Amino acid sequence: MKGLKTGLKPVLWSVAALLLLVLLAVPGLNLFALLLMMVPYVVLYSTLSRRAFMLHLLPVWVIAGLLAGPAVLIIGLFFVVPSIIMGHLYRKGASAAKVIKTVCIVILAQLMLELLLFELVLDLSLLDSMAEAIRSSFNEVMAQNTLAKGWDSTQTETLIDTVIHMIPVTFIMMSFFYTVLSHYIARRAVVRSGLEVPAFMQAKDWRLPRVLVIYYLIVYVIDLFMVRNSESFMSVALMNLVPLLSYVFAMQAIGFFFFLADQKKWHKAVPILIAIPVLLIPPLSLIGVLDTAFPIRKSLTKQ
Repeated sequence: MKGLKTGLKPVLWSVAALLLLVLLAVPGLNLFALLLMMVPYVVLYSTLSRRAFMLHLLPVWVIAGLLAGPAVLIIGLFFVVPSIIMGHLYRKGASAAKVIKTVCIVILAQLMLELLLFELVLDLSLLDSMAEAIRSSFNEVMAQNTLAKGWDSTQTETLIDTVIHMIPVTFIMMSFFYTVLSHYIARRAVVRSGLEVPAFMQAKDWRLPRVLVIYYLIVYVIDLFMVRNSESFMSVALMNLVPLLSYVFAMQAIGFFFFLADQKKWHKAVPILIAIPVLLIPPLSLIGVLDTAFPIRKSLTKQ
C-alpha cells in the first residue's frame, strides 16, 4: 500500500461514516444517508490496513449506537459487508466490471437472505407485511370511493400478486444501481487518496453480447403466447425476465446515443437528456436490441 495518503483524511471519512449512521434515524435525511452509506467504508478499507480499518470502525459504531440506537448498526452492518468486498477488489486492482458484478451479487444475496432471516428468526414475513400494507391502503381509498370505477378487491389482490412476484427483478435492479452509484463516488475518493483503481469503460463503448438478443426474442415470443397465470413458475419467471431484459437493452440504447454523440460531436448533455426517456419508456429499449444485433455503429463510424 505504498504511496497511500494517511493522516487527517481517514479521520474525516470516519466522521462521515458516523454522520451517515446517525442520519439513518432522521426522517427525510435517512434516504440520502442510505445512498452514500457504502462510500466511507470503501475508502477506509481501500486506503488503510485491516487493523487500522477496524480501529476506525469500532469507535464510529459505538458512538452511533449510543446516539441513534442499535437499529442503525443493524442497517450499517448490511452495507459494511459489500463495502469491504469493494475495497478489497480495489486493493487488488480488479476491473470495474468485476467490482460491479461481484458487489451487485453480494448485495442481492444479502437482500434475499434478509427476507429469509426475518421469517425464520423473527417469524416476520416482509412479503406478507408488504401485501397487507398495499391491501390496507387500497381498502381505505375504496372506502372513500376515489378509485377508478369497477376496481374491486379482486383487482387489488392481482396487483399485490404482481408486486410480490416482481420482487426478484426489483432486487436485481436495486442492487445494480446502488452498486454503480457507490462505485462511481467511492472510486473517485480512493483515487484521490493515492490508490489506482481502474475506471469503468465509457458509455459510448458499452456493448452487450449478441446472444442476449436471442434470449430476448425467445422470452418475448413466449410472453406473447403465454396464458397469464400468476401462480405458475413460468409466468413469474417471465414477469421478471421481460422487464429485466428491457432495462438491460435500455442501457445498451443509452450507450448507443453516447456513441452517436461522440461521432456527431454533440454537446455532452444531449445523450444524458436522451437517457431519461429511454429508461422511462420501455419500447425505446428496442434501440438497444437493434444496436446489439446489427453493426449499426460501423456504418456511422467515420472513415
